Amino acid sequence: MNYSMIIYILGHVLKFEAIFMTLPCLVAAIYHEKSGFSFLLTMVICLILGALMTQEKPKDTMFFAREGFVVVSLSWIIMSIFGAIPFVISREIPSFTDALFESISGFTTTGASILTDVESLSHACLLWRCFTHWIGGMGVFVFILAVLPMAGGHNVHLLRTESPGPSVEKLVPRLKNTAMILYCIYLIMTLLEIIILIAARMPVFDAITTALGCAGTGGFAIKNDSMASYSPLIQAIVTVFVILFGVNFNGYYLLTVKKKRNPLQIAEVRWYFTIIIVAILIITVNIYKSMDSVVWAFHHAAFQVGSIITTTGYYTTDYNLWPQVSKTVLVFLMFIGSCAGSTGCGFKVSRVIILFKMVKNEMQSFIHPRSIRTIKIDGKVLEKDTLRNVSVFLITYVILYFVSMFILAFDNFDMVTNFTTVVATLNNIGPGLELIGPTGNYSIFSDPTKYVLMFNMLAGRLELYPILLLFAPTTWTQQ
Repeated sequence: MNYSMIIYILGHVLKFEAIFMTLPCLVAAIYHEKSGFSFLLTMVICLILGALMTQEKPKDTMFFAREGFVVVSLSWIIMSIFGAIPFVISREIPSFTDALFESISGFTTTGASILTDVESLSHACLLWRCFTHWIGGMGVFVFILAVLPMAGGHNVHLLRTESPGPSVEKLVPRLKNTAMILYCIYLIMTLLEIIILIAARMPVFDAITTALGCAGTGGFAIKNDSMASYSPLIQAIVTVFVILFGVNFNGYYLLTVKKKRNPLQIAEVRWYFTIIIVAILIITVNIYKSMDSVVWAFHHAAFQVGSIITTTGYYTTDYNLWPQVSKTVLVFLMFIGSCAGSTGCGFKVSRVIILFKMVKNEMQSFIHPRSIRTIKIDGKVLEKDTLRNVSVFLITYVILYFVSMFILAFDNFDMVTNFTTVVATLNNIGPGLELIGPTGNYSIFSDPTKYVLMFNMLAGRLELYPILLLFAPTTWTQQ
C-alpha cells in the first residue's frame, strides 16, 4: 500500500475543495450574507492541510487498483466532512450529524435532506448544496485528472473507481484528454440548461442551482416544494435535461467525432429510452383520471419518470398519492437507475441488460445443454469476468440492502418507508414513499440510522466495493 501517495492525492483533493468553496463565498458577498465567513474559514483550513500533505511529492508514485479504491473512498469521505463544516459554523445546520448527512447526500448526488425548511437557508448555503451535486456528478477525480497528472500511468484506477457503471473506457488514447472531454461535455450541457432556464423566465439564481442539480442528477432544490411552484415550461425543460444527463456520456462523444455515430446505436441507450417511454405511458394511463387532462397527466408522469430513473429526485407533485401501479413503476425505476458512464446512479441499465441476457442464456442451455452460447452487447462478446462481476455485484447489493433494512427496523417505522428509504439512499435517489416521500424528509430517523444511510449513499455512489474494501484488513497490508 503506497500510503505516501494516498496522502499526497488527498492533499490535492482538499486544495480543490477549497477552490470550489470560492463560489459560495462569492454568492455570500453578492447577497451580503454572513455565512460567507464560514466558507472562508473552511477554505483556509483545507488549504493549510492540503499544502502540508502535498508539500513534497512521493518518490514512489506507483499506483494500483487497491490504492485507487482506498484513495477514492477516503476522498469522498473527507470532501463530505469538510463540506459539512460551513453548515455547522454558520449554525444553519447546527448538528454535525445532520450537516454531514446533508453534505454526503450532496456529493453523492442523492438529494436526501434532513431540512424541514430549505428556503430558510442563506443563498451561499443553498448554492453550496447544489454545487456539491455538480462536483459529485462527474466526480472530483475526473476534474483533477483533467487539470493535472496525479499518478503517472496509473490514473485509470482512479477514473474507473469513481465513475458509476460496470466499466470505464478511454475515449481517446490519453486519459487526461478523456477526462477533459467528459468535463467539457458536462460543463457545456450545464451552461446550456442555465441559458434555456433563464430564457424561460426562471430567476438567475434559481436557474443556476437547478442546472447544477440536474447536471449532477442530485435533486437538492431551493424551494420547499421542489419544482412544483415553477411553470410547466420550466418543469418540461428540467424533464428533458435530467433524462439527457442520465445518458452514457460516450454517446455524446460519438456525436462530436468524425464518424458521427448515433448514440442510439448503443444498446444501453436504446433500453434506457425504451424503459422511460414505457413507464411514462403506463403512469399516464394510470393517473389521467385524477388529473385535469391527459396532457397534464403525461406532463407529471414524464417529469417523475425522468427524475426517478436518473436518480435525481425532483418532484412536481406528491406521487405518494398516486395509485399503487404508478408507485410500483417508480420503485422499479429506482432500482434500475440510469446508464453507466452518466452522472446518474442506481443499479444501471447496462447491468439490467446483462442480467436479462444471462437468464435467457441459462434457460436456453436447459433446452440445448450441449450448445455453447455467448452473451453479446453491441456486437461484442462479454467476457466471463464481466458476467461474474455483475452477478457478484447483485449479490453484494442484495446483502447490503437487507442488512440496512434490518437496522432501520429499530426506528420502528412502517415497512414501505424502510424499504424505499434503503432504495433511495443506496441508489442515490433522495425521496422515496410514505414518510420519506416528496413532502417528507430524513429528519425523522435517529442519528445511528442516519450514519447507516450515509454509508449507503457513499456505497451506492462508488459502486459498493471501494467503501466496503475500507473494512477489509487485507486492504491495508503492505503486500
